[in-house]
Amino acid sequence: MSLFCGTACRTKSFLCYRLLSTFVTKTRYLFELKEDDDACKKAQQTGAFYLFHSLAPLLQKSEHQYLAPKHSLLELERLLGKLGQDTQRIEDSVLIGCSEQQEAWFALDLGLNSSSSINASLQKSEMEKELKGSFIELRKALFQLNVKDASLLSTAQALLHWHGAHQFCSRSGQPTKKNMAGSKRVCPSNEIIYYPQIQVNLRELEAAAWFSYDEVATALRRNKPYTQQQSEAFAFWLPPKLAIAHQLIKEWVEKPTCSTLPV
Repeated sequence: MSLFCGTACRTKSFLCYRLLSTFVTKTRYLFELKEDDDACKKAQQTGAFYLFHSLAPLLQKSEHQYLAPKHSLLELERLLGKLGQDTQRIEDSVLIGCSEQQEAWFALDLGLNSSSSINASLQKSEMEKELKGSFIELRKALFQLNVKDASLLSTAQALLHWHGAHQFCSRSGQPTKKNMAGSKRVCPSNEIIYYPQIQVNLRELEAAAWFSYDEVATALRRNKPYTQQQSEAFAFWLPPKLAIAHQLIKEWVEKPTCSTLPV
């Protein structure tokens, strides 16, 4: 019995570590794509695109549920060409996640006027006929999607909506420009950077903020106990060492960053 329990515990620990490591690897890969326009553009070559029209995702009916079809870059380029659209429109896509095999996922709304193209929005009925699907309001289809697609499409819709609402700088009034991944927008005239952010829910969090790699690394090197950290005026303090959150942060800081994109 003791041997069985020991084996079961080791198996459980291994699975937990594997899930933790996979999460950190995906997070690091996405961070790389968000910070490096060239890496993100390269990831599009082997990535997949989810299509929207005026913030409604393209869905296909399958028995009693909806499926969210993905399209390769080549398929998307062919579609745009067939509909008389410039492939430059693909630059309006935003990064929304990736698979465990590091296939990057993007979302593109073809129902909005493009910020990188002079072409007007595509007609909904024309696209639905070509794509053999329907653009359906997400709130109407949400409970007929699997958990993965529901979460991914919700993220995509929120990010696409944010970009649509932040086309101009609040200070200069000049048009802002998004980076390749869509993780930020920059005003060329004053270099102010705008980041997407669904506001802090104060019922769940006391506060939220962005911290640099150096700030996190410095906090991680502190050896003082958790209770003592709370009473001192640091920029922020980390969870205790036994917490999963601490281990996620520790692995993110200590594991060397390297390019994981295929050559």
